[in-house]
Amino acid sequence: MGQTNKKFSKPENYNNRELSWLAFNQRVLEESFDMTNPLLERLRFLAIFSSNLDEFYMVRVAGLKDQVKANFTKPENKAGLTPKQQLSAISEKTHHLVKLQYQTFSTLEKELKKEDILIKSVNDLSSKQQSFTEHFFKEQVFPVLTPLAVDAYRPFPILLNKTLNIIVELSCKQQDKKVAIVQVPSVLPRFIRLPSITGYEFIMLEDMIKHFIDRLFVGYSVTSSLLFRITRNADLTIHEEGARDLLLEIEKELKKRKWGAAIRLEIDHEHAPQKLLSILTEELEIEEIDVYSIRGPLDLTCLFDFIKTCSKDKDDLIFESFIPQPPGDLQPAENIFDKALKRDLFFHHPYESFNPIVDFIDEAAEDPDVLAIKQTLYRVSGGSPIINALKKAAENGKQVTVLVELKARFDEENNVQWAKELEKAGCHVIYGMTFLKTHSKITLIVRKKDQKIERFVHLGTGNYNDQTAKIYTDMSIITTKRKFGTDATNFFNYLSGYTEKPSYHHLIVAPFSIRDAFIEMIDKEIAFHKKHKNGHIIAKMNSLTDKPLIMKFYEASAAGVKVELIIRGICCLKPGIQGVSEHISVRSIVGRFLEHSRIYYFHHNGEEKCLLSSADMMTRNMDKRVELLFPITEQIHKTRIKKILDLQLSDNMKARVQDQNGVYSYVDKGDSCEIHAQKICLEEAYRISEGEE
Repeated sequence: MGQTNKKFSKPENYNNRELSWLAFNQRVLEESFDMTNPLLERLRFLAIFSSNLDEFYMVRVAGLKDQVKANFTKPENKAGLTPKQQLSAISEKTHHLVKLQYQTFSTLEKELKKEDILIKSVNDLSSKQQSFTEHFFKEQVFPVLTPLAVDAYRPFPILLNKTLNIIVELSCKQQDKKVAIVQVPSVLPRFIRLPSITGYEFIMLEDMIKHFIDRLFVGYSVTSSLLFRITRNADLTIHEEGARDLLLEIEKELKKRKWGAAIRLEIDHEHAPQKLLSILTEELEIEEIDVYSIRGPLDLTCLFDFIKTCSKDKDDLIFESFIPQPPGDLQPAENIFDKALKRDLFFHHPYESFNPIVDFIDEAAEDPDVLAIKQTLYRVSGGSPIINALKKAAENGKQVTVLVELKARFDEENNVQWAKELEKAGCHVIYGMTFLKTHSKITLIVRKKDQKIERFVHLGTGNYNDQTAKIYTDMSIITTKRKFGTDATNFFNYLSGYTEKPSYHHLIVAPFSIRDAFIEMIDKEIAFHKKHKNGHIIAKMNSLTDKPLIMKFYEASAAGVKVELIIRGICCLKPGIQGVSEHISVRSIVGRFLEHSRIYYFHHNGEEKCLLSSADMMTRNMDKRVELLFPITEQIHKTRIKKILDLQLSDNMKARVQDQNGVYSYVDKGDSCEIHAQKICLEEAYRISEGEE
């Protein structure tokens, strides 16, 4: 390694991956502080924070704990922290953030009260509400509860991941004290609406159960109780090599997920008897740093349903409703196939509707001239219209080939089910390549018209999920250019059969080529800059973790190239370090919509290169996934994408910038006018659909 590379490789030049993720989740949490967000939306950000944290613990923290158990002490290769050091730093940061989360929840509860929305304790109920609560418990809750005794004959039960439970201590005359567990049933709503004259009043299910819990233990008295929740290791260990049937292997592993090792214990701060807490930590083998004492309701993901209930007649407390608009590239009456034969079509979701993409597949399923449909599926919605269209196409006698990624994390169960349904309908279902996740988003439709073969290719940055397409920002194109069609055909043949890696005209495919392509394009930008002094790179992605690419960005910065990074989530690169990254800026936009599009722009001395991708600049995307990077070839679309990037780089409402220590803070807008990129994109979509542009 040369002296320059050694300088770029120093641990102090990198953010740790896990701590950078926590910094991202902190930005999510900060949206709940933002008074420009409606009240119920601020609560929603608290719920998103909790949901994110659950997944982080179930996968990333669980993996680090496995490393510690295996006595693995090697530091990670960027910031140089050992697994133990990472776990310690994660625990310290998470305890701080969770405390902040519940302080915010307490503040927002006061704001809810002003809107006649109350979460009441048992002691605050009116006599009418007390009668309702007793009746509700007797009729709807009591029959569902199952007390589980813990003694020599009945060992401590294996409790499901992410469930709420109550551990109770019981006494009876001269007998030794007993211990039992009562699970809070997840089949019942967490927030029970109470009768009230005005507004919304609720009692929480667990509070109701604790109030009446003695009725489960007739002849005993409850001396103490403790509400708790456990998070388990949910990372699947899929043994692909030698697996005769990947579908069966994944189904088998999914059953184990519910019972993985406990990695986090959340407890009710107000009622934490030391004896019961000791029993839990001993039985679950939980360390003190993994115990979270909560001042408020455990598991704030329950707020998702709460918001849905309250927003029914409180729509001023949520974001103003938005209807995704028809794409600017398609007039309402235009046929998507006819238009695509004339020029490439560009889509920007959720500002522009995802319906044309669904219609694209649906019309192909019905079109007698369509011979074949080939598609990759990573995540789709429940009741997916895409799945229904593919099934219909197969039933109509078309050749339908679908790659269903069974290893899409936390969507494995859905995807196993979809795979079975598609197979029953007559589709050819493939599961990708051994040891690789297929994360690319591509559809190929082959049509025979007037004795000529036409190929329509859809390529995108996001999933074929009609529900997330309403809240994720993504971009895609439909093209009929011959070379794209040839590339798509070769790509699907490579996935489904035995063939050597094809050569492509336009598509760049990971795990083989995307990192190399990025390095080549950055090298070219460096060369252009040395000659013309106008080097400029803009890269927008979800996360940046790949060390070779970070070092290449450092090299570009050291050469004077201006590098502007828009990274929503993890960023292991540190900007602003003298001699390393002083020409690099990093910003993150967290707002109403989840920024999901991956855009890579290189100035190349005016011969601008603009590419979209399914891939972030993460090591896993470069090495362990089948990903696609593709160029935008029409100038009108390059111009539009560059305009969107410039808008994001100007945002001073939702953007945070990272400093050289890895700390994020809101952009200082000074005297500048307010620029809210997502809001402007919404307004522009309306203007275009109304024919103003």
